[in-house]
Amino acid sequence: MGKKIYVGNLPFTSTSDTLVEIFSPFGKISSSKIVLDRDSGRSKGFGFVEMTNELEAQSAITELHGSQYGGRSLTVNEARPHGSSTQRLQ
Repeated sequence: MGKKIYVGNLPFTSTSDTLVEIFSPFGKISSSKIVLDRDSGRSKGFGFVEMTNELEAQSAITELHGSQYGGRSLTVNEARPHGSSTQRLQ
């Protein structure tokens, strides 16, 4: 089973192909997606990569977190399941 990776602090000009370029030296990529703003269609500066091999994915996370790309320091972590953020009770 693969591992989904969150990639943040990307340059706003980044595309899904950019993610493939960054992560492909670490192993096989099954999908890549840049998250776009609904209204403008522009990148929100983050995206997701899914790698087929968990060891390769962990290596990519370790090596790429904090590394520089396009003049920015990347945030690279294992993605959390959608809707798992902690919400405040009112």
